[in-house]
Amino acid sequence: MTVAKTTAERPLLVGGEWIETGEWLDVRSPYSGEVVGRVARGGAAATRDAIDAAARALEAPLPAHKRAEILVRVAGYLGRRHDEVARTIAEEAGKPLRAARVEVRRAMSTYTMSAVEARKLSGEIVPMDAAQAGEGKLAFTLRRPVGVVGAITPFNFPLNLVAHKIAPALAAGCPVVLKPASQTPLSALLLAELELEAGLPPGWLNVVVGAASEIGDVVVEDDRVKVLSFTGSAPVGWALRERAPRKRVALELGNATPAVVTADADLDDAAAKLAANAFSFAGQSCISVQRIYVEAPAYEPFLDRFLPLVRELKVGDPLDEETDVGPLIDDAARERIAAWVEEARAAGARLLAGGATRDDGLLAPIVLADASPELKVSSEEVFGPVCTVNAVASLDEAFALANRTRFGLQAGVFTRSLDAALRAAHELEFGGVTINEAPTFRADQMPYGGVKESGNTREGPAYAIRELTEERLVVVQLP
Repeated sequence: MTVAKTTAERPLLVGGEWIETGEWLDVRSPYSGEVVGRVARGGAAATRDAIDAAARALEAPLPAHKRAEILVRVAGYLGRRHDEVARTIAEEAGKPLRAARVEVRRAMSTYTMSAVEARKLSGEIVPMDAAQAGEGKLAFTLRRPVGVVGAITPFNFPLNLVAHKIAPALAAGCPVVLKPASQTPLSALLLAELELEAGLPPGWLNVVVGAASEIGDVVVEDDRVKVLSFTGSAPVGWALRERAPRKRVALELGNATPAVVTADADLDDAAAKLAANAFSFAGQSCISVQRIYVEAPAYEPFLDRFLPLVRELKVGDPLDEETDVGPLIDDAARERIAAWVEEARAAGARLLAGGATRDDGLLAPIVLADASPELKVSSEEVFGPVCTVNAVASLDEAFALANRTRFGLQAGVFTRSLDAALRAAHELEFGGVTINEAPTFRADQMPYGGVKESGNTREGPAYAIRELTEERLVVVQLP
């Protein structure tokens, strides 16, 4: 096994070897603009080599107990290097250090849960004598790995979303070719180093960083890649799905996340959870709270609690232990969000908090009231520190507005009413509905995914592994 040079300069991982290509990509801090690392830049040739290595790995399958042991060791190594990994996330993604530490712990959980699934991966007995034709026969199913997985991950969770691609795939017995986001590849390559240290044989994990068009084209076109697993924007995800009709394409995409607060809700609890989850990591999460609908009798009392909590959030250096809200990933994101906010204000939305770019280039949390459903801040995924808070006359209106989106990842409702909670469970058109919890909540073992344009799959190791295996029927004629 070879060892990567340093955390500051990382080659690509192909076939168990660290490869330098002669070209380097600078990774810059979204906060300071300083170079925090350099990564070898790969393209079509490196991607083809990675797929070759993954295909060779399939020729020597790993038994389930070895896969599980490796996954458990990776979780342990993440724990031992917890601070180093969290700092890497904070430096390259601009994620506040406290949130980065949570991400490391979640990745440990993702690996641990995947190890459990590797050990219990099995088929089922088919009751053949339930039909006359099945008399005298024994039948059962096996779960077999689909094959090579091509995984593409975004910048916002550069460790744990990578873990959600790699760990279930390895648990299922599928080698992986990973393309992490070019803005945040250091965490993925550090994780790959831990995989090799844990004893993962060559070819089972390959990491190629570079232009999405070059790498993606090869992954889409190569028939040996049986599964494409993509987390990112809806237009890109669905375009991949159209280009690869014969592959399994697992999509986890965006959202315009709504939360409903009823008149009888615990307003202190709702305000605290929604203030934190609308602006954590500067709103750069698929399920960051974006739209809040409050029944009219509770609207002003809710704002009296919510706005002071928003204004208390500390905006600044992600490496500062006290920071709640760090930078956006780049200038283009900040400019887009500022334009959307100005569009909303020009259309009559009222600015209740934030609204100006600070001298250091950061956006303080922005709260808008009276934002109509047609505005981009209401209908598109903002992916920034912006949320709207609107009064509604009834629960019917709140649910109708929450559903008025082409997205459907997660939604939430705060209420003391069992009737309202059960209505939300049945009427909100989303892959997940939280009751008295922010819809930003995610535990890594739960089935997580969306409907409508938000995706077509469920993550969480026990659920992802279904997409990564296929069922094989075995029928035995008894003597």
